[in-house]
Amino acid sequence: MPGLDARANLLKELTEAPGLPGYEHEIRAIFRRETNGFGEIEQDGIGSISCKKVGDDEGPSIMLAGHMDEVGWIVRHVSDDGFIKFSPLGGWWSQVMLAQRVNVYTRKGVFTGVIGSKPPHILPAAERGKVVEITDMYIDMGTTDGKVVTEEMGVRIGDPIVPQSAFEALGDGKVYVSKAFDNRMSVATVIETLRALQGEEHPNVVYGVGTVMEEVGLRGARTSSWIANPDVAFSLDVSIAGDVPGVDKHQATGKLGAGPVLLFYDNSIIPHLKLRDLVVETAESEGIPLQLDFVMGGTDGGAIHQHKSGVPTVTLCVPARHIHSHTSMIHRDDYDRLIQLLTTLIKKLDRDAVNALAY
Repeated sequence: MPGLDARANLLKELTEAPGLPGYEHEIRAIFRRETNGFGEIEQDGIGSISCKKVGDDEGPSIMLAGHMDEVGWIVRHVSDDGFIKFSPLGGWWSQVMLAQRVNVYTRKGVFTGVIGSKPPHILPAAERGKVVEITDMYIDMGTTDGKVVTEEMGVRIGDPIVPQSAFEALGDGKVYVSKAFDNRMSVATVIETLRALQGEEHPNVVYGVGTVMEEVGLRGARTSSWIANPDVAFSLDVSIAGDVPGVDKHQATGKLGAGPVLLFYDNSIIPHLKLRDLVVETAESEGIPLQLDFVMGGTDGGAIHQHKSGVPTVTLCVPARHIHSHTSMIHRDDYDRLIQLLTTLIKKLDRDAVNALAY
């Protein structure tokens, strides 16, 4: 895309590529290509990938984790007249789904479909105002012949279905819209932080990790923690941007363009207090704007902080609008500042600094 620099083009490639929970192979390939030469690359048994960047091989292990998967669906059934019934992978609010285009990935190629339901024009008045349940939706493949779908298109049960959405820069060019910023933004952050450390001294061993299957239960974070064996961990994700109509400040405080977000709470982890305070102090000393918020979901940090006897862990985010939909939105400044903050923190985390985190 003309006008995009290397960081934006990486975000474009990552977000436009498909990668549902358990189907992250294209994202993993991009991660491997981009981190080639940064350090030792290793995969665990279920597909999470890590790049080990050594600064001081006697120093502590620092884990940066961003999950590679996005929310989507899988094929559950194909009817005789060619309509696909499907099941969600990850959390979906049904109101954002109807009339949206999707890509169905099969053994014979990639095919466009449209999510539909019974037309409102023929619904009884009592039903017209109700939310349509996902179980009542279907995917229209443009045919009424089931054999065209199963034989010519090659659709089978379990095939992944991914939102169809292109990356675009909006406004002044710093607001990006695409699918899957949750959580390709963090995969890109891991890659770019490792890139920023090239040629820089850091008193530790950094494991940059792309985890699998976060959206269905933090699965890759558990297994990849055994590779990194972290002394300190940063879980990277998106938070809910509250700078839209109808959201009260106490519900979500993050704003696009106002800096990365440090989560003080989510449903999977209470952040390590001393590490949390180090993040706040570092942001202040470096002049990096830092927003404070909470989310009611969970992050990879929920699994990582329980590894072995426990790992000091915090979750750092970029605020995003419209996540778990076809078109999420982030601000470039928040992304750049998160990379800056992580790079600065890593340079501080020598053995003494990590030991000082003990309660």
